[in-house]
Amino acid sequence: MDDQRAFVLQTCKDQDIKFIRLWFTDILGSLKSFAITVEELEEGMEEGMGFDGSSIEGFARIDESDMMALPDPSTFQILPWRPRERGVARMFCDILHPDGTPFEGDPRFVLKRNLKRAADLGFTFYVGPELEYFYFKSAEGTEVLDAGGYFDLTPLDAASDLRRQTVLTLEEMGIGVEYSHHEVAPSQHEIDLRYTDALTMADNAMTYRLVVKEVALANGVYATFMPKPIASENGSGMHTHQSLFRGDRNAFFDPNDKYHLSPIAKAYIAGLMRHAQEITLITNQWVNSYKRLVPGYEAPVYITWARRNRSDLIRVPEYKPGKEMATRIEYRAPDPACNPYLAFAVMLAAGLAGIENEYPLPEPTEENVFEMTEEEQQKRGIDLLPDSLYEAIQAAEGSALVRECLGDHVFESLLKNKKIEWARYRAHVTDFERERYLPIL
Repeated sequence: MDDQRAFVLQTCKDQDIKFIRLWFTDILGSLKSFAITVEELEEGMEEGMGFDGSSIEGFARIDESDMMALPDPSTFQILPWRPRERGVARMFCDILHPDGTPFEGDPRFVLKRNLKRAADLGFTFYVGPELEYFYFKSAEGTEVLDAGGYFDLTPLDAASDLRRQTVLTLEEMGIGVEYSHHEVAPSQHEIDLRYTDALTMADNAMTYRLVVKEVALANGVYATFMPKPIASENGSGMHTHQSLFRGDRNAFFDPNDKYHLSPIAKAYIAGLMRHAQEITLITNQWVNSYKRLVPGYEAPVYITWARRNRSDLIRVPEYKPGKEMATRIEYRAPDPACNPYLAFAVMLAAGLAGIENEYPLPEPTEENVFEMTEEEQQKRGIDLLPDSLYEAIQAAEGSALVRECLGDHVFESLLKNKKIEWARYRAHVTDFERERYLPIL
């Protein structure tokens, strides 16, 4: 038995842990879980625990349903919101076929496979997502808890206390937090997780979403990561800071460049820009995601990059200009309802394509693109992100990069799921249509 497994078993004994929740995600990023008792844990860590995969979205057909969940001992954490006596812990799992080979439909495996590709090129991929969300009084509507705005300090505000409880819970689970603050819209908040490697961060993002909801539920309110719950307010994004390291050196940093960006960083940005339309289905996977990606609400619409302009798709933050460790790029399209494993994987794949193929980087767009005429945009070669789930499906379906990144199984399963979602949405008659047309037609 290796040291990590031994540590997990000893911790369970010392902390009186009775139940272990085994966590994994489906292709849509929904957290799945089943529990085993501590008596089953040692065998489970060695051989995996069997389950029926046929009912998990995008996993397996009914005739190939047997799966194994193999707990990753490095992800062991006690759940602070569960009773301390005969307590509960969680472990993320890798999903395997019964013969022990990785299951190609497991989003965690998809990310691992792409991280290996980066490692083969000498890189480690680091990310830091900013996941925004709303608090509402219930899941039945959008009644807000506060009328605050960006960075507002609202004394005796219930929502700020919810944020405080959430940060403490995350830290108790070993997840580092850098910032927490009120966002632009009423009752909209953000907690930024400390920059780390992409696999750890994907696990942390899944945990974060659950913790935010658990703390809200315990306090009698509802938290949502829906991208655009209120039509007249900013939607919720998941701006993703990212960089590549070689060992302990930041491969994105060049002290002699006017932007402090290395040729690797510039090619990476160029890769994200060239493949942005193709990967949007994965970073913004819901019909509602495209209600956020509209002009006027600080969300990106145009495929541009800049340093200071927060309307661009890609921004180069200038918090600490010239500091190697702080040099990174920020991709602003994703929303917090994506599957983080797949979103990190496609962003990395697009960036690596830029590096491997030496894509040239266009000049930055520091002007406000929304104020340009269509002719000016065309002259500058500025393209747009997909403006609907349908357009995103079309762009992804023809993408060799997305297929290679996700693998055939996830690629085809995700497209099938999203086509069904779009067909259902097209057939749905909305309140807007009834209010607009019923009185006059």
